[in-house]
Amino acid sequence: MIWKSMLAGACAGLCLGVAARAETPVERGEYLVRGPMSCGNCHTPQGPNGPDMSLELAGGGPVIDDETMTAYPPNITPAGEVGGWTDAELARAIREGLRPDGGLIGPPMPISLYRGLSDTDVAAIVAFLRTLKPIEHTVPESVYHIPLPPAYGPPVGHVADIPRGPTAEYGAYMAGPVSHCLECHTPMGPTGPMYDGHLGQGGFRFPGPWGVSISANITSGKDGLADFTDDEIRTMITQGVRPDGSKMLPPMPYAWLAKMTPDDLTATVLYLRTLPPLPSVE
Repeated sequence: MIWKSMLAGACAGLCLGVAARAETPVERGEYLVRGPMSCGNCHTPQGPNGPDMSLELAGGGPVIDDETMTAYPPNITPAGEVGGWTDAELARAIREGLRPDGGLIGPPMPISLYRGLSDTDVAAIVAFLRTLKPIEHTVPESVYHIPLPPAYGPPVGHVADIPRGPTAEYGAYMAGPVSHCLECHTPMGPTGPMYDGHLGQGGFRFPGPWGVSISANITSGKDGLADFTDDEIRTMITQGVRPDGSKMLPPMPYAWLAKMTPDDLTATVLYLRTLPPLPSVE
């Protein structure tokens, strides 16, 4: 009886310990924002030595400055415009691209993919953004020389969680709504990424101080990832280093993706292995 009581007490203590270590919404939001979503890759000013973390998430850019647009990601600390929005308004802006006044948030914010963020995760993102230190930093308004749609789709309803784990199903969630890999690694058409028939084919051009980088083919074929091992793919994603030791170029957010959990990274690789093979864009 004494042994059974001790065992019951140990189990109870273990359960309480696990519960005490459970991830909070703010912790989940911090992981997403500062990790695989890599929000700071756009919303933090970039200096000659990388992001200026003294202005973390206080607005950056321009991240695109060409004949189509001059896009400045806004300040998303509580000192920015979003500080006056309700949680529901901020969540709607993230998933639907609509400001409280009905104005549309333009590219390159990946709204078409963020529409798939789960209710739980978008609430966690909002919860974390509310904890940021308010930083007074003003960036110019974005200017678009292309027509923007009135909306990115109908209102987003309930989006359930995808069970977390090292599975291709969860990898599709990581590579799509969370890390938006598929936006940059899919050719761009006149109205946005050409997901239908070209998913993961690469060919998106990114001019910058580094010159022009072109997003790689990440499909499962010979032009894509077929000849790379899983570990080599993980290294390219998180360190920006090819198997031959050569460095990959920005704007791939290696430093943020390096914070992915091992399971999330494994899930992403498993999903990429399922993308139908496509030839690289000439």
